[in-house]
Amino acid sequence: MQFQDKIVLITGANRGIGKALVKACLAKEVKKVYATSRNIGNLPSFDDPRVVSIQLDVADKDQIKAAAQKCQDTQILINNAGTLNPGSVFLGEVDGFRKDMEVNFFSVIEMMRAFAPVLSDNEEPRIVNIASIASYVNFPFIAGYSASKAALYSISQAARIELSAKNIPVHIVNPGAIDTDMNKGSTMQMTPPDEVAKNIIEMVEREIEDIVPDRIGKDMFATWQKSPRDLEELAGKIYFGE
Repeated sequence: MQFQDKIVLITGANRGIGKALVKACLAKEVKKVYATSRNIGNLPSFDDPRVVSIQLDVADKDQIKAAAQKCQDTQILINNAGTLNPGSVFLGEVDGFRKDMEVNFFSVIEMMRAFAPVLSDNEEPRIVNIASIASYVNFPFIAGYSASKAALYSISQAARIELSAKNIPVHIVNPGAIDTDMNKGSTMQMTPPDEVAKNIIEMVEREIEDIVPDRIGKDMFATWQKSPRDLEELAGKIYFGE
């Protein structure tokens, strides 16, 4: 498939990977991008008439329904919006864990349910869910976030199987540490979001359904493929600063 002349909706487009995905789609000559944000005033000026700004709090079912009604021509849904509340199992705030699960997991289910009928009415539909390399291992300093992304990965697999009957592919993206606000202050050499977004778009075009778009993510995924326990030990070393 090609992104050229497609109509794309991207959640959480105000910063980070979401903002970079808007720019990457424009570079691929899409017909239109619905760029959404919980606060529409936080959306950057993309200075392109193909970008349509939409206010959308993905944790609000009514706003999701309104967006699906308004964006009936959407062909590609990219569920990117997410949140991260740091904390370990025993020291983190449980309310933060609940928020991570609400935004990173339940809201994606609501988005897919609302937009599946829309996508099925349009040509070459597909869904792209932005999960995390934390889908494969829990990093204890972001335990709730890791669990929410593992849940997202699992439910995306279920959606992939179910929607295959309607010819709607579901891509799952598992980035590693990306140079965004979520990882502000990290000393790791992280991949810039613009490069990550470009890689995601290109791999979707190549029909790759499970996508790891960056170097750190690829290294961790290779470790997981070799031995899930090895990746768990690596997460432990990171947690204890070894």
